Amino acid sequence: MPGPVHPGIAGLTPYQPGKPIEELTRELGIKDPIKLASNENPRGPGPRVRERLAMAANELSRYPDGSGYRLKAVLSEYLGVNADQLTLGNGSNDVLDLVARITTLPGTEAVVSEHAFVVYRLAVASCGGDLVEVPALDYGSNLQGFLEAITDRTAIVFLANPNNPTGTWVDETALVDFLEALPERVWVVLDEAYADYVEAPDYPDGLALLQRYPNLIVTRTFSKIHALAALRIGYSVSSPEVADLMNRARQPFNVNALALAAAEAALADTEFVTTSREMNREGKAVLSRGLTALGLDFIPSGGNFLAVGVEDAGARYQALLAHGVIVRPIAEYGLPNHLRVSVGLPEENQRFLTTLGRILEAS
Repeated sequence: MPGPVHPGIAGLTPYQPGKPIEELTRELGIKDPIKLASNENPRGPGPRVRERLAMAANELSRYPDGSGYRLKAVLSEYLGVNADQLTLGNGSNDVLDLVARITTLPGTEAVVSEHAFVVYRLAVASCGGDLVEVPALDYGSNLQGFLEAITDRTAIVFLANPNNPTGTWVDETALVDFLEALPERVWVVLDEAYADYVEAPDYPDGLALLQRYPNLIVTRTFSKIHALAALRIGYSVSSPEVADLMNRARQPFNVNALALAAAEAALADTEFVTTSREMNREGKAVLSRGLTALGLDFIPSGGNFLAVGVEDAGARYQALLAHGVIVRPIAEYGLPNHLRVSVGLPEENQRFLTTLGRILEAS
């Protein structure tokens, strides 16, 4: 290989997504697989989104609005923030990468929790930063441990709320106490990708804290409850000054025209979001009861998934694949004895439970 390469990037392990349905069909010839691996909304996009996409398809020869003006106008009203506080990205992963690029210099540190989303590691290492991983507390973020890990080199903290893949969340009192104790010079990313699913009364609204904590950056996505994962669109809300920096670093046309149109339509379809939340609540309850009946433990989750403790998780994963059920092994997250299962449609949830029960019974 000619020339030197970035040492942080050379040492990375590429992100491993959930196995696609097409790949399982190709490998094993299974005609009716179900995918419960990537925390997608199993309903698919709503009718307003489908209609808007059909209209937007007529303009595919044109570049999208690079500023995202219309979506930002709708989104700012929807969230109750100013448009100049918004940064749009090709999924919230893109926004997380932008945050790392403007805050993380070579030799600085980023603090994350054990079992945290692997994209934080990828973004920080790509900027030459060092990752400091704080041991989890009951599978969740230990905020006191975060504070104890802060040094003069600390540039940023990444906190997913709820966390993926464990589903754990931090309540409002704990989050505010943490932000109060954190040095103002340290940035905080509050990753709220699954916020729309959380129904706990003590769950904090990160946007409500932005005015009090200018070092706070909140990221969200349309990939989950809005069911736009394939279109890749997310955003952050921050102070206007931080948003200005991120928009300077943002690639031109980083969000495509179909994604912009679909996201705008999705915000108008509040009924779709409400129904999706209700379906998730019911589906998660079915999975919880079924797993308990099978004698399995799982981590209580605020999201649309459960991390299930199971012996020989790798073998169970392969056995489920052989029966056309795709879940997610999470050994790369430090959880080798767990599988993550997304909440699916009612028939998919039941198929997973029935299949897993048969596998356990046969072993």
